[in-house]
Amino acid sequence: MIIVGGMAAVIGGAPVVTRDVDILRSRAPENVDRLLAALAELDAVFRGDRRRLRPNASHLQGPGHLLLETRMGVLDVLGTIEESTAYDDVLADTTMVDLGGFTVRVLSLERLLDVKRKLARPKDQLMALQIEATLEERKKATS
Repeated sequence: MIIVGGMAAVIGGAPVVTRDVDILRSRAPENVDRLLAALAELDAVFRGDRRRLRPNASHLQGPGHLLLETRMGVLDVLGTIEESTAYDDVLADTTMVDLGGFTVRVLSLERLLDVKRKLARPKDQLMALQIEATLEERKKATS
């Protein structure tokens, strides 16, 4: 999995607020099994569904998005970002980050900025500005 969206911006040092975690998943069979186990441990169910349905392997094998709620909060498990960009397409634009005892793969701020610039929602445009400012500050600090 790759952390994308607002949480990737936060981990990258951008001053944004987010209420969920967005991950881009690998649809490889071995990853589907691991992700299903993790989602079961988190007690994940589809958000807004009174039947409290749980995701299954067929949900994780396709390119669609799973909008979930877990005992830890809101989790969006994405099959693609942008129009059809998949896990393997952005792997080179990620870094491994240690979050106090566990390591996660996170989309770079530069690539996240590209993604956010393509989206029309005001909140995405605002986040793009915040990421841009963070990257500019980083450049100043290293010059």
